Amino acid sequence: MTTIRAFLFSVYLVVLTLVMGIGTIPIRLTGRRHAALRYAKLWSRLVLAGLTRICDIRIEVTGQEHLLHGPALIACQHQSFFDGFIWMNLVPRPAYIIKAELTRLPIVGPMLLLAGMIPVERHAGARALRGLMDATQSAFSDERQIIIFPEGTRGLPGEKQPLQPGIVALAKQSTAPVIPVATDSGRCWPRRGLMKYPGTIHVTIGTPLATANGRGALIAAITTAWDELNARPQASSSESRTADVL
Repeated sequence: MTTIRAFLFSVYLVVLTLVMGIGTIPIRLTGRRHAALRYAKLWSRLVLAGLTRICDIRIEVTGQEHLLHGPALIACQHQSFFDGFIWMNLVPRPAYIIKAELTRLPIVGPMLLLAGMIPVERHAGARALRGLMDATQSAFSDERQIIIFPEGTRGLPGEKQPLQPGIVALAKQSTAPVIPVATDSGRCWPRRGLMKYPGTIHVTIGTPLATANGRGALIAAITTAWDELNARPQASSSESRTADVL
């Protein structure tokens, strides 16, 4: 049954993306960024709704009181494609830092750019970092909440990966708070393959971190915060919230 559910969700995701892709045509023609972001939010909401209903996966989010409506740098663990959907409806004006290859995907790519996502060429060195810093500063000025995955790639649940230094450069150029977020999404939606496993995905949001103590201190603070958030007992259903994303 789990395999059948995973297959049905894959079909649902492809059909949904193709159908909604047609709907992007007038938005792309008019170039309306706010409309593109609203449309992306709807698409993400429908994807997660399908995930919960088809694959029997529950989503529990705790710590939403730490999220801000103004500029913020959200440093999230990254384990699966789920992490790319969840933030679209947890904050009002999300801007993901994404790998540039995603912007070259048919249908999806142009909308990512129009919705204000921030692409980065991961192998372009200092030039890429300068471009990233300029783009994020513009997003902060536009009151966006920037989502970054400091590990740089998807990892396994419980796996520790070195954090990339870009998070420090972005944190130092702005007064926006850095908000650590832990997740175990890879347990239900593995980083590779099509399988989806029934269960509960936990997204745990921590308190903002101090950013004025240098590179090593910030990276250590993020890593420590993730460890502490992952070690917390899971919240009861009355303490968690799912209405924001479904």
